[in-house]
Amino acid sequence: MVEARLYSKDADTSVRCQLCAHRCHLQPGQTGLCGTRFNHEGTLWTRAYGRTIAAHVDPIEKKPLYHFHPGTTAFSVATPGCNFRCRWCQNYQISQNPDETDFDSGTQATPEDLATAAIRGGCHSIAYTYTEPTVFYEYTRDTALPAAAAGLANVYVTNGYMSQAMLAEAKPWLDAASVDLKAFREATYRKYMGARLQPVLDALKTMKAMGMWIEVTTLVIPGINDDDAEIRELAGFVAGDLGPETPWHVSRFFPTYRMTNVPPTPVEALQRVADIGRERGLWYVYPGNLPDSSSTTCHACNATLIRRQGYGASIEGIDSEGRCVHCRTPVDGVGMSAERR
Repeated sequence: MVEARLYSKDADTSVRCQLCAHRCHLQPGQTGLCGTRFNHEGTLWTRAYGRTIAAHVDPIEKKPLYHFHPGTTAFSVATPGCNFRCRWCQNYQISQNPDETDFDSGTQATPEDLATAAIRGGCHSIAYTYTEPTVFYEYTRDTALPAAAAGLANVYVTNGYMSQAMLAEAKPWLDAASVDLKAFREATYRKYMGARLQPVLDALKTMKAMGMWIEVTTLVIPGINDDDAEIRELAGFVAGDLGPETPWHVSRFFPTYRMTNVPPTPVEALQRVADIGRERGLWYVYPGNLPDSSSTTCHACNATLIRRQGYGASIEGIDSEGRCVHCRTPVDGVGMSAERR
């Protein structure tokens, strides 16, 4: 355990966490909604430090990040905990309601150990993922600094519920984020995530303004967030507030956790959502979980730029200057040619 960052102390020994948009106010002995940060005698501590509950080498495309050094690998790490309560969580075993045994069961690793493991694994980046990386912020920060010094990129796979103070502190070392925009209705966020929509939108706009590379993912769930009007508004926000160059990944839902009574997303529904995204002006829309839907094409001439099979990526239509070889249109992203990595 280490003392948490980004919190304030009150005169009565209560504390106010400033890490995420929940801003939990904790009396001595209380634990935050994330399950990782707790008030002990007027000091905020984090349990999510020094042990990983998961550590794997993944293709960067699995995050999903399709326009950030495509074809490279990321050393993916997680600790227990999350500040959302999504009923369809795919990693609920490690994210939801962690207790002491969850934190004790991980593999002990210093931040320097993680950076070294990433380098030895031939990875281009470290991805803080699987659970919500904001809740193990101190561990990610202390890992990211030596990782960046060694030439590794740092990536968050996140629900976007971080505070503005956290983003400001992370700006020097957080290179990219894959952000889940789970719906575009406040009521949906409150009912199904136990959170609010606006802080996610604010965080997305802040990350974009800071120069981080952003890709947005939406899991399309029948009857929850698949209404055409809502999808148009969501895609319009991405195109208008983040920019048409922002990749949008739309994925099929499959029953899991506490949402086993909802059927999988029909393929035609996912294709309809993708079409709406393109109609709203987005240049790079990727329907997930579908064959032949993950290759990157030029938004100007429709030539294939990156051919993908599963999570494998082969750059074939981008020149050494990061432009389409056919029409010379710049390709949006970071490290979008083998020569520029």
